[in-house]
Amino acid sequence: MLRAALSLLLVAGTPLLAGCKGPCRQLSEKLCECSANSTERTACLQRAASEESRIAVQAEDEVRCESLLDACDCRLVDTPEGKQRCGLSR
Repeated sequence: MLRAALSLLLVAGTPLLAGCKGPCRQLSEKLCECSANSTERTACLQRAASEESRIAVQAEDEVRCESLLDACDCRLVDTPEGKQRCGLSR
């Protein structure tokens, strides 16, 4: 019974854990989804996780990343406008 309860808790709690990522991590992962293939995507996701633990993200960075999340689009990321919308240019 305990094992079933723990399994249910893990499955139910998994979406909550995804919500714990900050906007900059979410933006990084969204950009990783733009990778050409699964090998590049996996490497990108690993770099994003590694960088998150190495770099202290400031509150103003999180606000900027939050503002970019909805506008960033993989279909446009190779264009000047797309780079700007994803925070890859100034």
